[in-house]
Order: sequence, then structure tokens, then C-alpha cells
Amino acid sequence: MAQKFLNFIKNLSPMKIIILGYCLIILLGSVLLSLPISLKEGSEPSFLTSFFTSTSATCVPGLIRADTFTNWSYFGQAVILILIQIGGIGFMTICISALTVVGKNIGFAQRSLMQNSISAPQIGGIVKITKFIMLGTAIIEVTGAILLSFYFCPLLGIGKGIWYSVFHSISAFCNAGFDLMGFRGECSSLTTLVSNVYVNLVLCSLIIIGGLGFFVWKNILDSKFKFKKMNLHAKLVIVVSITLVVFGTLVLFIFGFNSDAYNGLSVPEKVLASFFQSVSTRTAGFNTVDLAKINEASKFLMICLMLVGGSPGSTAGGMKTTTFAVLILSVVTTFRHRKSIEAFGRRFEEGMTRTVTCIFILYLFFACSATVIISHIENIPFIDALFETISAIATVGLTVGITSSLSTISCLILCFLMFFGRVGSITMLLAFSSTKNKKISSLPLEKVQVG
Repeated sequence: MAQKFLNFIKNLSPMKIIILGYCLIILLGSVLLSLPISLKEGSEPSFLTSFFTSTSATCVPGLIRADTFTNWSYFGQAVILILIQIGGIGFMTICISALTVVGKNIGFAQRSLMQNSISAPQIGGIVKITKFIMLGTAIIEVTGAILLSFYFCPLLGIGKGIWYSVFHSISAFCNAGFDLMGFRGECSSLTTLVSNVYVNLVLCSLIIIGGLGFFVWKNILDSKFKFKKMNLHAKLVIVVSITLVVFGTLVLFIFGFNSDAYNGLSVPEKVLASFFQSVSTRTAGFNTVDLAKINEASKFLMICLMLVGGSPGSTAGGMKTTTFAVLILSVVTTFRHRKSIEAFGRRFEEGMTRTVTCIFILYLFFACSATVIISHIENIPFIDALFETISAIATVGLTVGITSSLSTISCLILCFLMFFGRVGSITMLLAFSSTKNKKISSLPLEKVQVG
């Protein structure tokens, strides 16, 4: 039996192995979260809730049906944290690191899996990259936990304070959005910390670093923080990320200035809340204001920011900053009557527009289809359903407060969207696409009028 399973695995493509791996982790997490030891006394979440939580933790959106603090014991919280860590940096990264530690040789198949898992540009040097990712992750998460401990330890005591610091550091870096602030109000997220500048800035720093991507970190270090020496990928990621954060902060501040969500806040606190939400909306899933009270203009902007997401090879989701950049640059190229997409004195490879268009359409198709279904089933406003589905497929985890009341069908739809967003549209497409009957020759050319 075991041999048949191994033979089955060997015959699978790297893409299918990645998908199977995430499925097994989600199922294992669901079982563990259903055990009595994972539950707090008086808490009896259904298997659907456990499955939804496991999917959300592994795929790092942070959408929840049950408050993490209120319903899960320390053991359950630890299971969720492990799932977040695995989902954030990729299970293949952890597997390859474990093999390296025990001195096992890393074959071509494992290197190929690793390349697909972290969206590496090439297979060469993949083990070295893996070590860099694991070391960098450990340093950043430990640093984040130490910084957060200066707030949580005086508030909760040493033991509990350290646990809270570690949990929120990993959750922020992995762009997961899970929190343990339920002791101040069930499903309140970080709303009680809206005016705490220190905690806000620490969490924002962790979210931004996690969302930049492992390869951007390395390139920044290799170039010694000199922008001119960075490669095209790193330049695009940095410029787009800064632009989206600044633009999001400004527009959210303007749209939300007189909204109910900002009531009682001073102008500096409104700026801080807008900045935090602009950073977090891109895939972290934390919120410092009640999103159920924000106006529709702010909701739509946040939907757009969620859809863009973080960067390739990062802990973040979404269709990615580089995809967004290429879409914008392709429009600019058309207006300038250029043949190739260009940026920073470099030309993009041929076929890039086709790839990003495919990603964009897949995300819109699944998100809009799910929105129509959920809006109809649950009888909720379209904008709220769209917010929830985009949050799921972009692995963000923000909610306008409807997730906990959704029916089984709607929850399963969101689970699929979370899985799709974590694995990636291209991985899903290649995993189930056929390579048979591949055409060698080209068909006759004929023009079609567009526009």
C-alpha cells in the first residue's frame, strides 16, 4: 500500500504535489483542531469551523468563523500558529530545510518542487535560497516578538505576554491576520490598539517585510540597499509597494475622515488608522477600525488593494504587485506605441502580458462568480459579498462581519478561494492542464479588430 502511494506521488507533476501537500496539511489541521484538547471549555465549534480555520491558517487569509482566543485552547492556538508558519513560507521550504539539517541529499525532483513552491526564477542555488529564507524568517520573527513583548508583557505578564508576542509576530510576518485580542472583545481584531503608535508600526513593519518577498530581501542585501544596483523585479516590487501604501493611506484618510468607523479619533489617529489599514489590506488581514462601519467608497478601494496583494515569492497573496505593474505598463506601452513593455531601462520578456492577463482574468472570474453565488444564497449586499470573496482569494482575511454567519455552501466556496489564492492561479492552471497534443506548427495569421 505504501509503495503504491509512493509510486503515485512519483508520477505526479511538481504542481500537483504542491496542491496535494497543502490539501493534506489542511485536513490534518482540521482533525487536530477538532480534538477536545484544542478547544476551550464550553466551546464546541463544528468540524466545518475547524476545516475553515485550518484552511484559513494554512492559506494565511485569517478569515475566521470563530474567535481564535475565545474558542481555541493554547494547544489549538499552537496548531493554528504552526499552520500559519507552514503556509506563510511554504511547506516545501520547511521540508527541504529539514532534509538539509539531517544531512540528506537534495535531488533534482526536490529542487524542482522547491522552485515551484517559492516561485524561484531558476532551479540553481535553490538550497542556498532555502537556507536564506529560513534564517531570515527566524531573525525577523524573533525580532518582531521581542519588540512586541515590550507591550504585551507589562499588560499580560511574562508567560502570556511572550506567547502573545510570538503569535502576533508570526501572524503579521506571514500576512495571516490571526490575533488573540478576543479577550477585549470577540472578533475585535486590533480595534482597541487603533491609537497605539508603537504596536501599529511594529506590525506594519512585519507585514511589509513579509509582503516584499524572499528574493527582494536578498537582492536588497546583495545590492547593499542601493536602488540602482537592484534588479528589475526588486525595483518594481519596491516602487509599486510604496506607491500603493501612500496612495491607500491618502485615499482611505479622505474617504473615511467623516465615516462612522473613524468616530472619536483625532486627526493623527485617523492618519495612523488609514496607514495601518492601507498596509494591512494588501494581505495581512488585521484591522484597527470596525470595517462594518466604513463607507462603500472605502470598501471599494480596499477591494482593489486586496486584489493586488503582495509580491511573488512572499508570504502575501493576491494577484501580486508585479502582475499589477505589468498590466499598468502594458497600457502605457500601448499609448506610447512601443513594441515591448519597458521599465527602469529594461525590456520585459515576450509573452509577459499574456501571463499577467491570464492571472487577472482568473482572479476576477472566480471572485465575481463566487460573489454572485454568495450574494444570492445569503441575501446580502453585492459589495459586502465581493469584499468577502476578494479577501478570501487574495488571502487577506479582512471581513465586514458576515463570515461567521455564512451557510455551509458559502463557507466551502470561500475555502476554495483561499486555497486557490494560496497555491496560485498559474500553479492551479498548470497542474490540471494537459500537455498532450501540443502543437508544433503555427496556424495562418489573420487580424481581428479590437477596441
